[in-house]
Amino acid sequence: MRFFALPFSICFLSLVSITGSPAYAQERDDELTLPFDEPLESVQPPDDSIIPQVDDVPLASEAVKSEREKRIDDFFTQLKKTRSPGAANRLASNIWSEWFRSGSASIDLLMHWSDEATKRKDFNIALDLLDQVITRQPDYAEGWNRRATLHYAMSNYNKSMADIQKVLALEPRHFGALSGMANILEQSGNKQAALDAWQRVLDVYPAMRPGQNAVIRLYDELSGDPA
Repeated sequence: MRFFALPFSICFLSLVSITGSPAYAQERDDELTLPFDEPLESVQPPDDSIIPQVDDVPLASEAVKSEREKRIDDFFTQLKKTRSPGAANRLASNIWSEWFRSGSASIDLLMHWSDEATKRKDFNIALDLLDQVITRQPDYAEGWNRRATLHYAMSNYNKSMADIQKVLALEPRHFGALSGMANILEQSGNKQAALDAWQRVLDVYPAMRPGQNAVIRLYDELSGDPA
């Protein structure tokens, strides 16, 4: 299962596998994907969710965070230059790997528990766990991104979009969140805004094939020339 997938292709809400695979929100070449690679049904979660508690673990030092941010910047610099889909996919996977590092063992554990609950379609439990992640570490963009994806799976589209805005405030280059935004906008009938969102994706990830296909398709539709 991957993070934000629909009948066509994105990363909103992410593209590396919830199971820990480096492809958690990686886009497919032949369709547009959202943060889940397989569509999740809107399942009503149980009311008696019991959320395990974890002790706080100190976050990574400023030096470690600075090194991580430098690695991400370097990957994005390369990602913007490359035109090879294969090389771009590898760079995107490296970026996802960095994004998934919260710097806190307790946050990583909560994220893991949330992933497991999502795979079981225990969405209410998963949501409670992600609420804890965001409360404990509100500057962790991937916590917001994961919750945005979950809200989408639960058909909470307004809440999903609100969380996407939080992701982009923390990391404006988050091509997963931007892709999710594009898909939600198109589903709501706002094709011009969806096109703009996909163009923002391509600004940071020019070789993303689903993004390229979406821009061409939406441009043709808006121009009245579906062919």
